[in-house]
Amino acid sequence: MSRLTLWPVAASEQAVRIDALFAGLLVLAGVILVLVGGLMLVFCARYRRGSRARRGELPKILRRDVEIGWTAGTLFLALFLFWWASSLALRGNEAPPDALEIHVVAKQWMWKTRHPGGAREIDALHVPRGEAVRLVMTAQDVIHSFYVPAFRLKQDVLPGRFTEMWFRATRTGAYPLFCAEFCGTQHSHMGGTVTVMEPEDYARWVAAQPQEQDLPGEGAALFTALGCAGCHAPSAAVHAPRLEGLYGRPVQLADGQRVQADAAYLRDSILQPKRAVVAGYEPIMPAFEGLVDEADLQRLVAYIQSLGEARR
Repeated sequence: MSRLTLWPVAASEQAVRIDALFAGLLVLAGVILVLVGGLMLVFCARYRRGSRARRGELPKILRRDVEIGWTAGTLFLALFLFWWASSLALRGNEAPPDALEIHVVAKQWMWKTRHPGGAREIDALHVPRGEAVRLVMTAQDVIHSFYVPAFRLKQDVLPGRFTEMWFRATRTGAYPLFCAEFCGTQHSHMGGTVTVMEPEDYARWVAAQPQEQDLPGEGAALFTALGCAGCHAPSAAVHAPRLEGLYGRPVQLADGQRVQADAAYLRDSILQPKRAVVAGYEPIMPAFEGLVDEADLQRLVAYIQSLGEARR
């Protein structure tokens, strides 16, 4: 007989903090409910029709003090809750620099994951316990949402851009994966399993998978096949920006803006290069929109990232 639980087991570092926030808000809401409900009952009994309670007008000074105190107390409470929730969310946005990077592609109606060594999975994801895992995700068709209740994490996966999330699993086991955004007629069947393993078991699992070329390696081959090396290679005669050390570096644009060379910038530069021309270069790069799909974009971005990340 299964045991009734109020919410799923907490299996990630983030889940503990989310549960603490939820419990705190629940307790606070309960206190307010008891306070307001109790006052209503007391006032209903004390000032009922026929009682001898005084019903004269309150002194003006008392009314002002009560209004100021109630308004200030509510304001400070709201600011504290905003700070607590927003600091928790912001602290979980930035993945550790040494996080294990796994690429995810969503499509109707499956999850396709790819590990750094080239191992592929469908509707499944194996991760090591205690190690930070960073997911770089995109969709091939419509909006999906990567949701693991045991991790207390949910991230929309969008067509036409990269989204990211990270977690650190703390308990081994198999945990359900859902799509939390209605994505079509078989939306309810778009699920999978996240399996958390001990680090040594995960290493053995990765070693047992079919050996394939990793994502940067496939990106390098695609980079050459598309003719990108003819302009961006160090030996190219065409005056084009160098890609070595580009990832993570501030880039000065011709219109005076300064942007960060992150995955989103690289993606947009491949699809529509004339939207963000680098200062000092002519807008001669052709657009690859419609020529490469989301999976190819992941390969190309991974290859450029592998060429070196700029020191911050």
